[in-house]
Amino acid sequence: MNTKRIILSTLNARYIHSAFGLRYLKANLGELSEKCEILEYTIDSRPEDIAEQLLSRKPKYIGFGVYIWNVVQTEKLVALIKAIAPEVVIILGGPEVSYEHEQQSIAALANHVITGWGDLSFKELIEQLEAGQACSKVIAGKQAKLDQITMPYDLYKDEDIRNRVIYVEASRGCPFKCEFCLSALDKTAWPFDLDQFLEQMDILYQRGARHFKFVDRTFNLKVKSSLRIMEFFLERLSDDLFLHFEVVPDHLPEALKEMIQRFPQGVLQFEIGIQTFNPKVQQSISRRQNNDKAKENLRWIKQQSNAYIHADLIFGLPGESLRSFADSFNTLVALQPHEVQVGILKRLRGSPIIRHTDDYQLVFNPNPPYAIVSSSEVQFADVQAINRFARYWDMIANSGRFTAILPLLLGNYEEQNSLYQRFSIVSESLFRRTAQTHKIALLRLFDLLYDILIEDLSESASDSLQALTFDYERSGLKSLPRVLRAMPIAKAPKEISKPAYKSRQSRRL
Repeated sequence: MNTKRIILSTLNARYIHSAFGLRYLKANLGELSEKCEILEYTIDSRPEDIAEQLLSRKPKYIGFGVYIWNVVQTEKLVALIKAIAPEVVIILGGPEVSYEHEQQSIAALANHVITGWGDLSFKELIEQLEAGQACSKVIAGKQAKLDQITMPYDLYKDEDIRNRVIYVEASRGCPFKCEFCLSALDKTAWPFDLDQFLEQMDILYQRGARHFKFVDRTFNLKVKSSLRIMEFFLERLSDDLFLHFEVVPDHLPEALKEMIQRFPQGVLQFEIGIQTFNPKVQQSISRRQNNDKAKENLRWIKQQSNAYIHADLIFGLPGESLRSFADSFNTLVALQPHEVQVGILKRLRGSPIIRHTDDYQLVFNPNPPYAIVSSSEVQFADVQAINRFARYWDMIANSGRFTAILPLLLGNYEEQNSLYQRFSIVSESLFRRTAQTHKIALLRLFDLLYDILIEDLSESASDSLQALTFDYERSGLKSLPRVLRAMPIAKAPKEISKPAYKSRQSRRL
């Protein structure tokens, strides 16, 4: 029987994700690390099954990482553990319980809550409890200097390296103050010692890691460090190497451009947060962004490099109307990044966005993930429509399955003012025909998109059929769409075989 006394656990959104924060806690436990075990689950796991496994270890302490995506399931789990084994000390940490914890029922269930940085504070709490000291229920985490924090990379197991995303960070914090983000509370960005960091990356690489997701909020903020990191990986290029970086859109100096151009296709993925192109909205939420420079850099990355662009927009920002959002969408999509992720504004606990509540009549869903449901500029029906729009866009444009059909759905990219309008027609038509945003079979989706092209967008039957044929032949489906059942499959013409959207899918995280 395993008699380890400290368990660190969380419920990840998907199995391929790994709990980076828990590994930091264990790495900084010192001698107590030998008594600690990390157990990860997913939000689809049954609380009863998780509780059984956790309690079978006979722990004295269980620490849970609590996030916006798992707080509902984690609260059920904590309540169950407290009912079965009330003597177990439950310690919560993570962004979801670091703010407004006095209002949260999950915090009421726990013995202790560590807010903010827990790297060193978790160990201190365990040591104090073991010494019989009385400890506060809510403990403000100690923000240590990064050279005092032990890096956790040796705690990635071989199974993690084979099957999970490997999260790494060369820096913490963010100097920007975008109010929808918790990083707005940071004073600046702090770098880890780069030599030590790269030494750890080399060890991971030698162990077989090839998929690295950098969680740095601003990877290209300090270009000298960015260049060293990219040079490190250039020296270790392999067919399966994949690097994900979050990049500031308006900061791409020539030295970094030259480095980016040295990477072959399939290695670099840039997550670029545009959020909005509306200058008034940007000013309102304290977001500094040179829109002209951001657009210029997006064009350069797409046209002059092999990097894959995952760009983000947020709907529902204070002062952003439906028309304003449509303008941002049109501008971004016309630049043709490989993915455009349409997100809905969420009220992250502690984020400064709440200061706009009265001025813009912001109303958020009281249930996680606390998405906006209305404001002075958008109604609930608008939010619902954009939720469907975002889901269908993900299904069609971001999936990479419809590289020939998508340009027909969107029309002429040069006429960018119509891009949002045309895909809104697609979204409304899909929902009218299906009353679904999920679980639409791929074969059925081919038929639906063909019907929409002909009936709602007035595209020619010949072009629509050729585009459908091209995308179908790449789909791997064995059954034919309805429109192809009565005729031989024709090859798509050359101009369709080179669609506006790149066919490679991102390695979505």
